[in-house]
Amino acid sequence: MPTSLLRRKQTHFVLWRPGKSNPGPRLVIGTYQPGTPSSLAGERSLPLAVSTLGPDVFEIAASDCGLTEGRIYHYWFEVDDTNAYTDSHGRLRVTDPTAGSVDWRLTFVFPAPYNPNPNAPTENEAPAAVVRFENGKLRPADPQGQDATFETVPDLPMSHLPPNNRLVIYELPTAWTKTGDLLDAQHVGVGSFRDVVALLEKFQPGGNFADVAAVSDRAHLVDLGVNALELLPPADSYLDRRSWGYGTSNYFAPDFDLGRPLDPNDTAAVNAAKAPTALGDFFDLIRACHKNGIRFFYDAVMAFAKQDPYRFANFADFHIAWGRGDPEQGNRNGFGGDLWKYAWDPHGYDPVTGAASGRPFLARRHMLAHLLHWIGAFHIDGLRLDSVNNYGNWDFAGDVRATARAAWNDRWTTENNPVGGADERFLVIGEELSVPKDLLSRLDALWNERFKQILRRVILGRSEDGRSFEDSVRRLIDCRNLGFSDGAQAVNYIGSHDVGGFANERFYNYLGNNGVVLKEKQIKLAFACLLTAVGIPMILAGDEFAEESNFKQCTDANKEIDPINFEHLQEPWRKGVFDYVARLVKFRTTSDALSVNEIDFIHVDFSEGKRILVWKRGRAGIDAPVVVVANFSDWGTENPRDPASHYDVPNWPATPAGAPWREVSQGYNVDPGRAGREPIFPWEAKVYTIG
Repeated sequence: MPTSLLRRKQTHFVLWRPGKSNPGPRLVIGTYQPGTPSSLAGERSLPLAVSTLGPDVFEIAASDCGLTEGRIYHYWFEVDDTNAYTDSHGRLRVTDPTAGSVDWRLTFVFPAPYNPNPNAPTENEAPAAVVRFENGKLRPADPQGQDATFETVPDLPMSHLPPNNRLVIYELPTAWTKTGDLLDAQHVGVGSFRDVVALLEKFQPGGNFADVAAVSDRAHLVDLGVNALELLPPADSYLDRRSWGYGTSNYFAPDFDLGRPLDPNDTAAVNAAKAPTALGDFFDLIRACHKNGIRFFYDAVMAFAKQDPYRFANFADFHIAWGRGDPEQGNRNGFGGDLWKYAWDPHGYDPVTGAASGRPFLARRHMLAHLLHWIGAFHIDGLRLDSVNNYGNWDFAGDVRATARAAWNDRWTTENNPVGGADERFLVIGEELSVPKDLLSRLDALWNERFKQILRRVILGRSEDGRSFEDSVRRLIDCRNLGFSDGAQAVNYIGSHDVGGFANERFYNYLGNNGVVLKEKQIKLAFACLLTAVGIPMILAGDEFAEESNFKQCTDANKEIDPINFEHLQEPWRKGVFDYVARLVKFRTTSDALSVNEIDFIHVDFSEGKRILVWKRGRAGIDAPVVVVANFSDWGTENPRDPASHYDVPNWPATPAGAPWREVSQGYNVDPGRAGREPIFPWEAKVYTIG
């Protein structure tokens, strides 16, 4: 389902909408020449002509470039500088704005002095784009020629993937580390695409973390049971993945750093010369996900960009000059990057539909084209829209959902999946921490930051501000009490990658900062709430084994890169937490009762210092019920090891004749006659079902 522009790029080098066209843009092309520094061998500069697609499209046919069959080429477009923050530097080489593969080993360094924004300096380089010329066609390729498409190795049927109401999402940062006392990001490594594949495939060694047993010797995500993976932004960024990754530079290409594992035994010079395999590695990751019934959510950073090609090729049409009085800036925050200009609609070519004239919103169409590329070429199964409030344009958010869902349904039909089921296997999630419910008229779901905030209070025995403890738990467990209309609209989480600032720490650290010394009980209780609540559960990588912050001090400056250390899983008590969470995750993804909205609080007890609430999930007479007995207090049953000791739960659901009850979180069968009459410990939840 390539867009009009991407179809044209199969046979032409194409540049849409350069800001200046006199003199016209040129193609600078050659082959990669290793060295210190590397260079472009056989360099040629070829003029681009106005395309038949429209007067704002410039191109040259690949057949007119004298290319050799089967060879890999590196290239840039040469354009006039249009950056808003400096006087023009004349002609510059920029990366193809729709490049499907880039190579940061070979860059054009912008002339000095070049300081586009004194408040947010950039690396001031443009990587070469990479293509293979074969059978008269151009195809994005890794520099050493690895082919990676779903045309040559078909994907599994889309119907093999889980529906939205059975999802458990795993949010995985790309900053990883190994055991040690870390002070700063210099000691943090990059969890590459190959390392993520190793979390899915037991016999895959990984890349940068191949020597970590939890990565190379296990299939961590399969063992945990999650069925959706959200990898922090996988599109290419000039930012090293040991630093803040929310600054996309090249939207159509998988990230160079994530596709280039480095060998610690090699010298810096040897590692610097290693070719990236980002395309091949990313396709392997998607295949590994789908093979294991796991959906892949693309984390899209579309409010702003950092050093994207249009910053130089056509700033005025695509970006807002920060602090220069542009009315579209408003209250938007570019976080040091360039805000996309989503309300600007001059006449021109539409790269999605191919319409030669009209009034397309240029930045919107560029972003929609890139999403269609990830859906069509890479087979992603959902979107997470970062900082959606910073779009400053909720109509564009609606365009994203409509366009992405249409593309997904087109794939579903084209690939002959069963009739029905497409809509329930794709989701567009917005991240805006104020949780504006009105935005659900444009998107499918929102991050439910309120869940995190409420849970972190009740897990300490405190109420939500201005509410009773009972009401706080009810709002926690049923997102409809917070204004959502369906569980698939709310993504609930104990913590997310935003781990900087007050009460946002990793959950382990939050408990410690609030005086909880022995944290295992509260961590397990929190997961019991998360995985039995109405809404889609999301787990921040590491929380499933009580990971703690690996920075001595986590601040807003490094909040998104607090690294995960999978070696901590070797500690026995943390392994116990993991096993507990894994049992609940696998139950969550298979239980009919937990896949629907129905919930009923059947018992509340606040007598004698207790804070015990019991809720039942499932449709009456249809689903095997799930009953959660949760104790948010220091009170516990006297002599709980005594078989006669128990806590009575009135209104326990009727038990069909001969049907046994099972406690899921600890994995045991309940003795006959003891359902609803078992002991309960302080700060404990028990999760029961029939069968």
